[in-house]
Amino acid sequence: MPMKLTILGSSSALPTSERYPSAHVLNVHERLYLIDCGEGTQMQLRKNKIRFAKINNIFISHIHGDHVFGLYGLLSTFNLMGRTLPINLHAPDNYLQMLSSHLTDFDIHLNFEINFTSLGGKDPLKIYEDKYLTVTSFPLQHRVPSFGFLFREKIPDRNIIKESIEKYKIPATRIPAIKKGADFTTETGELIRNELITIPGPEPLSYAYCSDTKYFKRLASFVRGVKLLYHEATFEDSLGDLAAKTGHSTSSGAAKCALAADAETLIIGHFSARHKDISVLEGQARKIFPRTIAAVDGTTYDVANINVH
Repeated sequence: MPMKLTILGSSSALPTSERYPSAHVLNVHERLYLIDCGEGTQMQLRKNKIRFAKINNIFISHIHGDHVFGLYGLLSTFNLMGRTLPINLHAPDNYLQMLSSHLTDFDIHLNFEINFTSLGGKDPLKIYEDKYLTVTSFPLQHRVPSFGFLFREKIPDRNIIKESIEKYKIPATRIPAIKKGADFTTETGELIRNELITIPGPEPLSYAYCSDTKYFKRLASFVRGVKLLYHEATFEDSLGDLAAKTGHSTSSGAAKCALAADAETLIIGHFSARHKDISVLEGQARKIFPRTIAAVDGTTYDVANINVH
């Protein structure tokens, strides 16, 4: 599976016996991306048998404790494990000074570098790219500067039709270019159009992370067409005034965003500890956006194929 999402924590500020504070791990072609790092993240990594050494990129949405308190312990653990590879840390621009102060205060001397990418601005901005995907940050609306992240798989190469290799005597050296979209000219000078000898590769996958934020219409434009949308739903609908006051969303607000964005599937999370029965929030969201599921800590979702019961 080229893209898998593991929910490490789906609670808001107060953890519960079943839910940890915010943290997700996205696996894209066996490259791991940690999104937020609430308290207890490294314990959840161990419980879910996720290899620490494969985490090279960490994305922090905003500087509230339930999204960042776990990072200090995780960095210390990396150090104790002998890590020397750099960590790419993407976080709001005021966080680097806080992190440096913490490391100094607790006499932590890292054996690895932290490559810091500052998040800011009022529009989407590409902040990371590798062989398989791009990551775009975009502004949310919360009580402090907060950012979401859109992970989009790059368009894969086309697949060459095996029978065409023999039929047109295509040499192995030409196959990589053909997979990239090139036409082929035979030994006799005949031009063979690419679409006759290839078929499209699999559909590119995408995942968007939106937490913490109140509902606002423009957000849907930042994540339009996303395959899997994670959107906070801290409160059920009757607490809409509290959601607005605290800079959070209700379950229906999350669903309205998913509908406007033409997302395929919505996962709601960041639940307030006051909600003992999460199915209520899930039900409210499904009235607007039927393909909604409530996040479950310790669950891994195949982004290409999510069952909604």
